[in-house]
Amino acid sequence: MPAKNTLNKIDLTHPKYLQTLVENRRIFNLENCELNIFESYQEAYRVPLTFNDFVITSMIRGKKVMHLYNKPSFDYLPGETVILPANETMVIDFPEAAFDVPTQCIAVAVDHNYVNNTLNYLNHYYNSDTDQPHDWQLQFNQYHFSNETEITDLINKLIRICSGSEKGKNIFADLNLKELLIRLIQSQHLEQVYAESSTLQNQSRLHFVVNYINKHLTDGILVNDLSKKAYMSRNVFFKWFREQFGITPLEYINYERIKMAKQLLKNQRASIATVSAQCGFSDVNYFVRLFKKTEGITPGLYRGCMGNN
Repeated sequence: MPAKNTLNKIDLTHPKYLQTLVENRRIFNLENCELNIFESYQEAYRVPLTFNDFVITSMIRGKKVMHLYNKPSFDYLPGETVILPANETMVIDFPEAAFDVPTQCIAVAVDHNYVNNTLNYLNHYYNSDTDQPHDWQLQFNQYHFSNETEITDLINKLIRICSGSEKGKNIFADLNLKELLIRLIQSQHLEQVYAESSTLQNQSRLHFVVNYINKHLTDGILVNDLSKKAYMSRNVFFKWFREQFGITPLEYINYERIKMAKQLLKNQRASIATVSAQCGFSDVNYFVRLFKKTEGITPGLYRGCMGNN
């Protein structure tokens, strides 16, 4: 399978300190969050887990099968994250856990007031200079997703801070946690606008711009042209787009083109150069480098992985 943005491995608990073989738990309490490290060393099914606060979980080792309320069950693997609201119970299976191949995941529970303060910050700061204010909020329609590089880096850093012994770790954790929350919220906002863009393209600048990009992926899209269509200067448009979605316009265009390329690569007869051109890239070498940076492997190897599935 294609590589994912996996978290750094965390040392497993020494066997003599294990309290249980299913969901053994280490806890690191900070002022506004709680880091939990869970490990399971034997097969188990229907294990419930509930947090009283909003929680961000990420897999590090092994495989779980997750059962969430009113949602289809799914495999949960390294390189993936699940977010859940407070007081929602996860029911978890560990079909492959064993002492020599344990599962390991982290869960960061975030204080309710801290989440609200972050949302208030977004609503004040990112809406202060726009004629189309957006009500920033956490959403759970995208609750299970593969990690982006930025999300992986932030979670790795948060784990390092929370489990460390640095005197000022509450301060550093708060700064890191705020950025992580904002990036998650911006990513959710992008997914929502993307889903609405084809039917609500005339409702806002955001919907119009996202719909225009996705209709013209195979063309040479220039940021200058996008800014003109949004009736903004280039610098204002660039800043506005990044504030809304956490990425630049070019990063979004490339993200969508790589997503298109992954679909086109299913056609075994299409050359890499053809796929590159069909996705709007004028330089096949740039396409290959960008694909490898995004997916962890080259387009050719990606195609080979699909052929073996």
